[in-house]
Amino acid sequence: MRIAADEALAGVLLAPLRPEVGYLGGRPVSLWPYGAPVDPERPEDAPWEAAGRLLAALHQVPVHRLPGPVPPMRGPAKLARALRRLARATAPGRAAGGGDAGPAGANGPVVVPAAGGAAGSAGPAGSRTGAALVPGPAEGRPAGDLVRAAARTLPAWVRGEAPAPRGGALCHGDLHLGQLVRGPGPDGGWRLIDVDDLGIGTPAWDLARPAAWYAAGLLDTGTWARFLDSYRAAGGPAAGPAGSDPWPELDLAARALTVQTAALALAKSVENHRRLDDVERLMVDSCARIATLPPDLEPQAPS
Repeated sequence: MRIAADEALAGVLLAPLRPEVGYLGGRPVSLWPYGAPVDPERPEDAPWEAAGRLLAALHQVPVHRLPGPVPPMRGPAKLARALRRLARATAPGRAAGGGDAGPAGANGPVVVPAAGGAAGSAGPAGSRTGAALVPGPAEGRPAGDLVRAAARTLPAWVRGEAPAPRGGALCHGDLHLGQLVRGPGPDGGWRLIDVDDLGIGTPAWDLARPAAWYAAGLLDTGTWARFLDSYRAAGGPAAGPAGSDPWPELDLAARALTVQTAALALAKSVENHRRLDDVERLMVDSCARIATLPPDLEPQAPS
């Protein structure tokens, strides 16, 4: 709360009405001004450029000037939590048929059905050179196995199983369009909200969700370019200079976010006895391709 209220982040984060945390019934309570959210009915108006500029500004804040201690960014911890939830949901005996619980109450494992043309439209993350995602059919394989296999290609620190490399930048930790609101005041500019996962870490993690969506074919090339170009133009350190291939810096975080998203989607589908929807299936398909990569054995230092 003190960090969110600090002057160094004015114009980047929506500042709380006061930095102190109160308590109500033993639970912490904070007070914030109202900000108008992104309109879900008008995706064409989504503020991708603003998101890029805000992240670039956040990543350039001098951490040593912030009121401390500044915690670590919680990205790896959230991935570890998603994998644990998947393990609980798909544990033997969890469903009537054992293994991964079947969709819509059916027995047997959740398997990846034939994906048709959609999954084949995946973009360029997932290979460490930025080339097209490694092809390979996922049909007929238990989805939980695919997600876990993809997780095993990630370094231990990315899975929250080892200390993260030292250093880094101030990161939001959970960037998506729902984390932007128009702030109060005369400018009414966009601000980032939800500081629960704020901390020091690898800035590429904040670009991971749009990168993963682009890689899976969920974000079109023009929108991805608008976001990436605005981030680079504002001096963002996590994607290399303009005109360069961003994937050497973004690939690891994009794969981690893909695994996290797929693990949560699959766990929820099992818990609620429903089928994976088209978007969730695309993320599992991406995990199938990630799983064909050799493991990352060396930690990647934060940019």
